[in-house]
Amino acid sequence: MVYDWFNRGTAPQNPEEPQPEQASQAPAAEEQPAAAAPAVGAVDQDALDWARQAYARLKAQQEADKEAAAPPPPAPARAEPLQSIEPVQQAQQDPVAEPAVEPSASPEPELPSAGLSLLEQAAAQRAQRQQELLERAIDTPAPAPTAAPATPAAPADEAAPQLGAFDDDFTWSAEVLAAQGRNLSDISLEEIDWLGRLRRGMEKTRRGFVTQLLDNLGDDPLTPEVLDDLESLLLRADVGVKATDQVLDALRKRLNEEVVEPAEGIRFLKEQLKGLLDAPIQASGAQLLAPERGRLNVWLMVGVNGVGKTTTLGKLANLAVRSGYSCLIAAADTFRAAAVQQVAVWGERSGVTVVSNPSANADPAAVVFDAIGAAQAKGTDLVLVDTAGRLQTKHNLMEELSKVRRIVDKLAPDAQVQSLLVLDASQGQNGLKQAMAFAQAAGLTGVVITKLDGSSRGGVALAVASEAGLPIRFIGAGEGIRDLRPFNSFEFVEALLAK
Repeated sequence: MVYDWFNRGTAPQNPEEPQPEQASQAPAAEEQPAAAAPAVGAVDQDALDWARQAYARLKAQQEADKEAAAPPPPAPARAEPLQSIEPVQQAQQDPVAEPAVEPSASPEPELPSAGLSLLEQAAAQRAQRQQELLERAIDTPAPAPTAAPATPAAPADEAAPQLGAFDDDFTWSAEVLAAQGRNLSDISLEEIDWLGRLRRGMEKTRRGFVTQLLDNLGDDPLTPEVLDDLESLLLRADVGVKATDQVLDALRKRLNEEVVEPAEGIRFLKEQLKGLLDAPIQASGAQLLAPERGRLNVWLMVGVNGVGKTTTLGKLANLAVRSGYSCLIAAADTFRAAAVQQVAVWGERSGVTVVSNPSANADPAAVVFDAIGAAQAKGTDLVLVDTAGRLQTKHNLMEELSKVRRIVDKLAPDAQVQSLLVLDASQGQNGLKQAMAFAQAAGLTGVVITKLDGSSRGGVALAVASEAGLPIRFIGAGEGIRDLRPFNSFEFVEALLAK
């Protein structure tokens, strides 16, 4: 069994083995208990005990994995070869003694003795014995290797996560999983590691948002003046006008009905932000975006230059391979210098075949044509298409993108096709404009938000969801190959508003 990151659960390595429904792999948005959210980040003894149990379980599992991977102790050395030197030692001690002959179950050919001294006869017998041992070793099947052959050390960002100390990072990650109704037996070290990365990656956005938010809230109930300050904070985080108005209208309505304490205000704010992010996901009909097994899946990666399309594609390929899917990359960005070579490096790192055209300025549609043909011949699960970066204002380049989409629809009419827009979080509202333009030309089905760790504008995710109406499918919070994961609105909001 492998961990299927697309479906957030274990997946069969045998493609023909039935796969659980996506709804059973991760709690749907409406199934996540709203009352559990306040426990995250709060001093809650039950949550702390749950985190301790999770840590103990993961530690025991990691130690068991190390013991299973350790090579068995070497077998004791055999004593037979040492007996072959005894005739020589005996001959040296007693020159007139006859050479000792080791008894054997099968008759051995007599050694020539005419004209040979005792030392020469002993040396000949030793050579005969060594030849027998060599023949026996050849006839005996070799034991299975106990360790993999030495390979070059993997880069640090490719190393499997290791269980660290039981610190605030671990307890927060465990509490986020517990608040979603997860069982101790279901969590993995990969999930704990990712949540820690996401929390650290959102630090810049959180530093300018949460700190001021808590300062404004203080210990007193919410007031209209506090909501005005919150409006400014949301706009500065690039949450967008529409999303900001929706959140504040809900807060003002709640404030008119009852006195809202700061803790309750934070909880209610989390609910509103999560609802904004979940709305386009629920409208799409798929809580999680995952390749369908037994069917060709083609994912087009589109966006402007510099947002991280190729890097995101490489990370998705790695995610697919480690989740048990077969994958192939189409290097259709034929206009940017060294783009094909960059894709080839990512393919090599993940062990994924790359289909490309070495000719300069080759037709991207031709590369996609070859890639789909190769995928259909091999029964590949997922084809990732790297398209050329283009500005949303360049009509001819947008038409080229439409041509690629027509080729896919013609060659693989039964394939599941996704057009994923890659957005750089640091571009803020300009990224929202890109989403609106690409949605019309490329038939976008989802968005990938990258570089959340290098931006204080992580709120653009809310603007994309509320104003463009596009579901966020993946988010990236780092440069490592494991720093891209399927989007989860609950985890994103908790990381955004973590204390």
